[in-house]
Amino acid sequence: MIAGPAWLFCPADRPERFDKAADRADAVILDLEDAVLPADRASARRSLAAVPVDPCRTLVRVNAAGTPDFPRDLDAVAATAYRIVMLAKTESAAQLDPLAEAGFRVVALCETAAGIEHADEIARHPSVIALMWGAEDLIGSLGGHSSRADDGGYRDVARYARSRVLIAAGAASKPAVDAVHLDIADSAGLRAEADAAAAVGFAATACIHPSQVPIVRAAYEPAAEEYEWAADLLEEARAHAGVFRFRGRMIDAPVLRQARTILERVARHAGAEA
Repeated sequence: MIAGPAWLFCPADRPERFDKAADRADAVILDLEDAVLPADRASARRSLAAVPVDPCRTLVRVNAAGTPDFPRDLDAVAATAYRIVMLAKTESAAQLDPLAEAGFRVVALCETAAGIEHADEIARHPSVIALMWGAEDLIGSLGGHSSRADDGGYRDVARYARSRVLIAAGAASKPAVDAVHLDIADSAGLRAEADAAAAVGFAATACIHPSQVPIVRAAYEPAAEEYEWAADLLEEARAHAGVFRFRGRMIDAPVLRQARTILERVARHAGAEA
C-alpha cells in the first residue's frame, strides 16, 4: 500500500504536471478517465511512458471495464513501470480478473450502484490492494443529480456508500480511500471531511488540487495530545493484565487497538514526509 494519506489526481494528458504532482502529494493518480477528453486519451497514454515518475508512488486510473478505452489503457500501462491501476467504475470481482492476469495490483473505485452493492466481493479479490468510493458517478448511476445537501454535507445515500466501502475494505483487511472534495475553495469543508475520514479508519483521501494536499495531511496526522495519550496509555498497559482505568476512562482491548492505530498513523505520516 502507498504510504501517506494525500493522493492527488493529475490528468494524464498534462505531462508537464506529473513531476509537480509527485513532489507535492504522497501518491499521484495519473488519470486516463474523467480528467481527459476522449479525443485526447491516445496522447495521454503516450505521456505515461514519455514522462515517467516514481512507480512506487504512482497509480494510473484506467477507464471502466467493457469500454473501448479499457484494453487500450491496459496496453499503455503495461508498457511502463507502473504496476498499480485504479479501475474506474468497478462493478464486480470478475472485472478484476484481466488486471490480475496482467500482473497489476488494483485500487478498485466503487462509484456506481452495482459497485457499492458488490463492494464485499470486490474487496476480497486477490488483486485488490485498496478500495475507493466516488459520490458523483454513484448519484448519476441512480438517476440523481446531487450528492450533497444544502449544508454541504453528503446526502444519506452517499453516506451509506461511503460507509459500505469502508466496512467492505476493513472486512477484507484492506485500506479504504475517501472520495474527492470537489469544492476546491472550501478548505474548512475538506478539513472536516478528512478529519471524519481519519477518525473512522480511512487510510487516505483523494485530492483534485495541490492546495488540498496539506489540508488532508494535517487531518490524518494525530494531534500532539493524541499521540501523547496513546503513547502513555500503551506504556501504562504494560503494568496491567486486563481491563484497567487510565485518566478516568476504562481501558480494554478495543481502546488499546485505537491507541496503536494512532501511533501507526504518526509513523506513516513520518514515512510519507521523509
